[in-house]
Amino acid sequence: MKISIRLLVVMTAMMLIMAACSKSKEEEQPNPEETGKESDLPEEVQQYKAPFTGMTVNEEKKMRPVLVTINNHPDARPQSGLSDADMIYELMTEGNTTRYLALFQSELPDEIGPVRSARDMFIHLAQGLDAFYVAHGYSPDALALLKSGDVDHVNGMQHDGTLFKRSTDRKAPHNSYISGENIRIAVEQVNAPMMIDKMPSLSFHESIESAKIEQSASTITVQNGSHPVFTSTYTYDEQTGSYEQSVNNVQTIDQANGEPIELANILVFEAAHQTIDAEGRQAIDLESGGKARLFQAGGVKEIEWTNVDGMLVPVENGVTVKLVPGKTWIHIVKTDPGIEANVSYTP
Repeated sequence: MKISIRLLVVMTAMMLIMAACSKSKEEEQPNPEETGKESDLPEEVQQYKAPFTGMTVNEEKKMRPVLVTINNHPDARPQSGLSDADMIYELMTEGNTTRYLALFQSELPDEIGPVRSARDMFIHLAQGLDAFYVAHGYSPDALALLKSGDVDHVNGMQHDGTLFKRSTDRKAPHNSYISGENIRIAVEQVNAPMMIDKMPSLSFHESIESAKIEQSASTITVQNGSHPVFTSTYTYDEQTGSYEQSVNNVQTIDQANGEPIELANILVFEAAHQTIDAEGRQAIDLESGGKARLFQAGGVKEIEWTNVDGMLVPVENGVTVKLVPGKTWIHIVKTDPGIEANVSYTP
């Protein structure tokens, strides 16, 4: 049977169309040799260690540390900004009272305070940390150091009502606050660098699981002097791997955000104190080193502390002791009566 020319043309056209569709589908299929190319794989996120907490972060923490004197008078509690501090130093000032030095490097909160006056030992710590120092007021010795220009700083005595704001719910001197934004403005005003230049002499475990527990200690009490309103108690939470603090049996809460203070490490350093004037102001030896005790991961270890280029560092047999990643509270207590009398704990 003869095929008409018209039918032959139609069949040829259909065959060409089918061939074209088949080729198109082949082109759509991925080439096995091309799968797994770098462009097709998810990019690996680079991770960093925060300098003062050892926490793993996705963004490198480049900010210069900021050290703020925080009021610890009972009328100044609860304080603002403490939950965002990487490290907090607690030192004795006049008589049996203490003040905090809150170190911010990972972040600067919106509200910090109440801010209190400077002491020469606070300024020395700021110098050793290469930190921008924030205070409101000063002792005579501290004023002389601030005027020397050895530490970049801002003080509320010159900026009360501008960079420093007064709250209306408290009375002076327990109501001076500064914001992270105003600290940055102050840094620009004095033409100070705001990028970290000096890295801390600290060492960290990879995780809490690698912290060796020599002796269990789930509840810790630290006395700063004889007055109970400055006695701190820490309770360890195995679920979170952190400690919560209470002072004079009142839980420490950050007033700015309502969050409790959660800490990975509690350090207690023993240092010689000397009363230097009629006001009862203290001079503290922050150079010589001495006995120390470290609480982490629900355990306790007897160690020592030393001054490394201006920074107070925990050591054991001359080697820097590793901290658990997270925030750290450092108590500096008198050698007389010493750590044994100032610190107690229960398993």
